[in-house]
Amino acid sequence: MAYTNIDDPSAHFQVATYTGNGSSQNITNDGNSDLKPDFIWTKQLDANSTDHVLANSSIGFDAPKGVGYPWESANSPYGGQLSSNSTGAESTPAATYGYVSAHLTDGFTVSAGGTNADNCNKNTKAFVGWQWKANGGTKATNTTGSIDSIVQVNTTAGFSIIMYTGNATNSTVGHGLGVQPSLIINKKRSATATWSVWHSALLGTQLLELNTLGGTATVAAIWNSTVPTSSVFSIGTDGQTNSNNTTYITYAFAEKQGYSKFGKYTGSGNADGPFVHTGFKPAYVLIKPDTANNHWVVMDNTRHEYNGGGTAYIFPNANESQQTAYERMDFLSNGFKLRTNGGEWNGSGRNILFMAFAENPFVTSTGVPTTAR
Repeated sequence: MAYTNIDDPSAHFQVATYTGNGSSQNITNDGNSDLKPDFIWTKQLDANSTDHVLANSSIGFDAPKGVGYPWESANSPYGGQLSSNSTGAESTPAATYGYVSAHLTDGFTVSAGGTNADNCNKNTKAFVGWQWKANGGTKATNTTGSIDSIVQVNTTAGFSIIMYTGNATNSTVGHGLGVQPSLIINKKRSATATWSVWHSALLGTQLLELNTLGGTATVAAIWNSTVPTSSVFSIGTDGQTNSNNTTYITYAFAEKQGYSKFGKYTGSGNADGPFVHTGFKPAYVLIKPDTANNHWVVMDNTRHEYNGGGTAYIFPNANESQQTAYERMDFLSNGFKLRTNGGEWNGSGRNILFMAFAENPFVTSTGVPTTAR
């Protein structure tokens, strides 16, 4: 068996940085492959009080709303978008504030927004856009679960975007991956609610909340005390995941050798911290301790260009600007290495969950090794 089936991770995931211009602009990727992204997550780097923006091609970017969702006004012209740092319902952002308006053959479009386009395209401000490919916006009905779902799936890279309507009873929802997910991120679309996250390091009764500093919580009714299977994930009667006649969006990820890795490591509390093997040179790492009062943290290879020169990082649960500090994590050819005793990264005895995507596999399917940074 080949070490990996994904020799070029940029065909499935890419990071783009760009400067806002206050008017509509196309953001073009720099990877080896063209990537038409279906899940686009942007954040302004320069200023506090600017929200993360999460958009996807299943809901639609610039499509008219009001079709099939009774809470959406037919007069709202923009596809709904959410924020990882907020419990807010899906929004229809005003044109004066900018939004993700389209996905392109190799990138995405951010709208005109003038001087107020803080979240996506404010003039002269720096932004980052993390992008995952699903199925080019092509959706299908999945009837595997007790609740029908609308899915678009990239089985090669282990990524699925799922939409379903809750029924307030213990149920299952088809995800279409064909293998057990390692990470599920779920959010109510039509009303205020916390983001619910399940990770393969957790039990079926446990969750983390993407928009908070909280640690692992035990709420049996979120996932109906059941871990996902190769075909479905379970939801209980808690309104965070299953209010009656309420629509939800779910992002599900499965681990793929040489491309993605989901796991946990134990913090040492030492500046010379643990090495975490991923089997690839990382392009993106998200970490979260399972203890309270700790941020979620994202680092990527575009903003962190070389080891030993400091670390740029973002808190997905906060509307703060990009943070920079002395070296906290090295990206290596086959994993990442902690270089700090900071609590979020390497607090002593803490279980720290992670999600990582590749820049290059450690060894390609033809036996070509990657180089270190």
